[in-house]
Parts: sequence; C-alpha cells; structure tokens
Amino acid sequence: MNISIQRSRIQTIVAGLLLAGVGAQAQMPGAGGPPGMSSALTRLFGDINAFTAKADVQVVDGSQKEVAGMPMDFAMLDKKVRVEIDLTQAKSSSMPPGAAEQLNSMGMAQVVSIVRPDKQLVYVMYPKQKMMMSMPLPKTDADAAEKNSKIQKTPLGKENLDGHPCVKNKVVITDEKGENIEATTWNASDLKDFPVQIQTKEKENTSTIHFKNVQFTKPDAKLFELPTGYTEYKSPQELMTAMMKKMMESEKK
Repeated sequence: MNISIQRSRIQTIVAGLLLAGVGAQAQMPGAGGPPGMSSALTRLFGDINAFTAKADVQVVDGSQKEVAGMPMDFAMLDKKVRVEIDLTQAKSSSMPPGAAEQLNSMGMAQVVSIVRPDKQLVYVMYPKQKMMMSMPLPKTDADAAEKNSKIQKTPLGKENLDGHPCVKNKVVITDEKGENIEATTWNASDLKDFPVQIQTKEKENTSTIHFKNVQFTKPDAKLFELPTGYTEYKSPQELMTAMMKKMMESEKK
C-alpha cells in the first residue's frame, strides 16, 4: 500500500473516531452519546426512565463558529443510553475533505454507542465491520449519574421551542464529592417536562442537543446489550491497528 494513502486512511479513522466521541474521557455521543453530554446528565430527564428520539447536536467555539454537528438516533432505558450515528451526515472541522465518504467505504461510518452506568462501561460498535470497543466510564461521571447526587434547578424564563411551551432552567448536578456539572435545559410542559434542548459548556466550546420526535415508548432492552459475533478491542489504538491490517490484507487480494 502507498505510504501516503495508508497515512491518509489512518488520519481518516482517527478523525472518525474523534467525531464519534471516542476519547480518554469516554463521554457521550459516539463513546456514549452526543458531545457535551455525559452519563451524569441522564439526571436531567427526571422521572422519565424510557424514551426514544431524534437528536441534532451542534458544537460551537467561543466565537460561535461551528466545530461539529450531527444528527443521531437516541434511546434511553433505566439510565442506559444508546446512540446511533451516521458519520456521512456529520460535520466536523477536524475531518479531512472526503473523510466521511472514505469512512463509509471502509465500513466505519455507522457507529452505535451504548452507555451502561450499571457496569461503568461504554461500548462503541461498528456494525458493518462487526468490530467494537469497550471502555471504562469515568467513575466521577458514573457517581454523578446516581440518584444520591443532588440536582438544583433554577428557572431562567419561558420560551417556545418547536411549538412546545418550555421553561428555560439552569441546572446544577452535584455528586457526593461536591463536584458540579452545569447545564441549561428547555423543559417542555406538554412533554412531561422533557428537556427538548440541553446546552452545556466545556472550556470555550458550547454543545447543544436538540431533541425531536420524542416518544415515551419503552425501547427493547436488547438494544442496550452487546450483540454476538463482534470482535472486541480494548482501545481506539487496538481497533485502528486491526482495521489497517484488515484493509492491507484486502488490497493484497
């Protein structure tokens, strides 16, 4: 394989993994969910334990320039979260030109992530390649997701979002160690107080998750379990090495 092509493909895989949310923090989406949303923020759904929805995610920097954006399918059941992403529909300043198409041809564009706070694990799966990673959920994140963490909600006003009358709230989640996670939510009074929009900040970036087509039907529990027949890797580095080896072998044939 041409070295420059190999290097380009490695760059493409790395960019795809980063866009899908795979990183040392193992935060949601991709490694569990949308950028800007950790498993602790499942507390924002209150007494709602099960739902499915479409979600649009946007990340902007301090100058309001878009860093990333993507649509996704979102499901939650008893604090377990499943997110499905198609990277061909995503935008990211870190993605090289043509990377999405290349990821698709490599069978890496469809990403399914499952966050299991009960097991303190995150699963990231690539269905077309039958590959997956399992990574530890940060303990501080898992602790804040527990019911014994405190949640304080302060109303900021009322707004209408997608035809839903909403109360805009500042929400602070505090774990047992006193560490805080802050978010702004738009809670729809006609949807059981569901947060149809969640906004968080991390350093200079602001992440917004906008939910649509919210359904309070209980998703199938099997969706949050590991499928059979997948090869498991313990890190993005392991997966990338295996993927490159697989591509090189296919090109020799």
